[in-house]
Amino acid sequence: MGDASRHDWDEWHETYRGDVLAHCYRMLGSVDEAEDLVQETFLRAWRAADRYDHSRASVRTWLHRIATNVCLTALEGRARRPLPSTLGPAGDDPYAPLTPNLDVPWLQPFPDARLGDPAETAQQRAGLRLALIAALQLLPARQRAALVLREVLELPAAEVAYALDSTVASVNSSLQRARATLRAAGPVLEGLREPADPGDRAVVERYLKAFEAADIEGLTRLLAEDVALEMPPVDLWLAGRGHYREFMERVFAMRGTGWRLEPVPANGGVALAAYTPDPQTGVLRAHSVQVFTVAEGRIRRCVTFADPAVFDLFGLPATA
Repeated sequence: MGDASRHDWDEWHETYRGDVLAHCYRMLGSVDEAEDLVQETFLRAWRAADRYDHSRASVRTWLHRIATNVCLTALEGRARRPLPSTLGPAGDDPYAPLTPNLDVPWLQPFPDARLGDPAETAQQRAGLRLALIAALQLLPARQRAALVLREVLELPAAEVAYALDSTVASVNSSLQRARATLRAAGPVLEGLREPADPGDRAVVERYLKAFEAADIEGLTRLLAEDVALEMPPVDLWLAGRGHYREFMERVFAMRGTGWRLEPVPANGGVALAAYTPDPQTGVLRAHSVQVFTVAEGRIRRCVTFADPAVFDLFGLPATA
């Protein structure tokens, strides 16, 4: 008989569910799939509870070992989940057709409310920033797992090796290759363990007010010179303040004014759920969830998930 029995399962589930969910999301890039894999992880833990041995690993490490193996199995033969910016170069036409590419399994944003109490989950949220999640999808599955376990969850190398049924030498080699790939993708590991900057929220709030006022000049002032705009499921993306400005002019020309934006916690920061007025009835209908990267007081990236189905992930209404 091990050190735990099945009655411990409820306590484990309550304590670690959010932690395991965040881990599965980092691995899969999909909230829907991560939720399914969390259930599979705890089902396996339930079945193996009487064999758990605390001398080999903490409960947290043991659960992450199970979750990692569940994720690695799920990833076999699957295409990675990209953002438009990881599929090709930026476009140069803000007036290009906005044709959804529904053949791509796009990366999904993460609703922070699924983690639980924000005061108890600061580290999980810091490791959910969208730029990091997108960069992780560039890694082979086992490298991805090694990096998440070591850099995000901060497990010692020996525990990472235990979770991966590997050796410390092999884990360190995987980490070296993974870090090199992420360095080439940008500064996604910088500030990994830092909480969200309150100044970022203030920038997004100013963006909200400018957007609702259809204030193109105000929006433009909030953008970094090299800002990127992405719009999955459209595979077009744009780079540069000028292109962003032109695109917003196009949006207001096409959709009109009178938008309403609501702040929602997503990927460790503040996102905006955007509702646009129906031209026939004036009813405000779900349009997109916009997730921002903010640095040095400017918006560096806006990923606009222009699929009303994303609202279901956040439990948001279809109309406002």
